[in-house]
Amino acid sequence: MDFVELEIPGVLLIKPKVFTDNRGAFFESFRYDLISKRLGTYMEFSQDNHSVSHMNVLRGLHLQNPPFEQGKLVRVAKGCVDDVVVDLRKKSAHFGKHIKIELNDENNHMLWIPPGFAHGFMTRKNHTIFLYKCTKLYNKQCETGILWNDPELNINWGVTNPIVSDKDNQLPYFRDFKSSF
Repeated sequence: MDFVELEIPGVLLIKPKVFTDNRGAFFESFRYDLISKRLGTYMEFSQDNHSVSHMNVLRGLHLQNPPFEQGKLVRVAKGCVDDVVVDLRKKSAHFGKHIKIELNDENNHMLWIPPGFAHGFMTRKNHTIFLYKCTKLYNKQCETGILWNDPELNINWGVTNPIVSDKDNQLPYFRDFKSSF
């Protein structure tokens, strides 16, 4: 696996080594030893999530507050997404800044998102299968987020009218969000 530092410290693009031949392809989608060594901490996941979405579905921007803050290792098993993370760590020089990166079933890249970041994605193909491993269990009382189309964040999702849940359309604006990180 190759680890690529992105513009916001802590967020990593992980590129697995893909082996292809006349049968197809093989790659390791998770290696706790390599990832733990790179992050400098033992990586333990408590929950795996799996979503299937139509094209132009936007999910996010979500996160969990302490004590159920989650680190996430995300990837696309089928299809394509534009994956977005927003830094919500108050002491970070990148507070309120975001990264957008394409993850798809051709590049097989993964993204490590540490606690303290809001996360969302926009699907670019029908029947996109998105997988993510979480370091802590989901807790409804600790869930929060930021409005996906917040003008201050100025995220270019590339779609004018995405398919968004009512719940995600009611998340607070960034200016009203009180970070616990």
